[in-house]
Amino acid sequence: MNISAKDLDFKKLNEQIKEATEDVYITDCYGQRFIGSGLKEKKITINGTPGNALGAYLDGGVITIKGNAQDAVGDTMNDGKIIIHGNAGDALGYAMRGGSIFVRDDAGYRTGIHMKEYKDKKPTIIIGGKVGSFLGEYIAGGLIVVLGISTEDIVPIGNFTGTGMHGGKIFIKTDKELIGLPAQVTAEIASKEDLIEIKPYISEFAEYFNMNSQSLLKGQFYVLKPNAKNPYKQLYTAN
Repeated sequence: MNISAKDLDFKKLNEQIKEATEDVYITDCYGQRFIGSGLKEKKITINGTPGNALGAYLDGGVITIKGNAQDAVGDTMNDGKIIIHGNAGDALGYAMRGGSIFVRDDAGYRTGIHMKEYKDKKPTIIIGGKVGSFLGEYIAGGLIVVLGISTEDIVPIGNFTGTGMHGGKIFIKTDKELIGLPAQVTAEIASKEDLIEIKPYISEFAEYFNMNSQSLLKGQFYVLKPNAKNPYKQLYTAN
């Protein structure tokens, strides 16, 4: 089903998406919010720039954006995939509980905050470029990978990465030293065994964006984990 969003507000656009009985192709998208919210099975392809909360509460299906996306993509996402052929705004994957988000280029502040996992639900975010500050803030589970493509001269993360981290893992590809990490985080050079965990996601990322997965896996990665000696709970309890 083809939909031109040029003259549609977000309510009418989402009504048409929900009524569709087949895959949806949207053109002329100019900031309409909540596209694909609560989607379970459909595939949506968007040409343009969707507005805030794209794929909020996504529970299956695939959303592909041929362009940039704004803030709060995949908010409280439970399952499915979101593939962005451009940049993503702030709060990408907020409170994400499952599924995968792939961003070819950069993402804004507070990517992956409050992510969590349960049993077989393991949320994953793969960023091709760099991210802003507060990456993985209060992360309780899941996996975040920042590949730092075309950012060789800088560390591809901002300040306060992993603040309040008490679960999950964050992989950062860089040959620069990571400094200024909060006390709740440990950072080590990723081993070959560590990289086995992210290899399937990097292969999938490379397939979506026509890149070479072997090249993406070359180079130095850091793996960030919660610091058991300085747990998150110490921020709020007396010692």
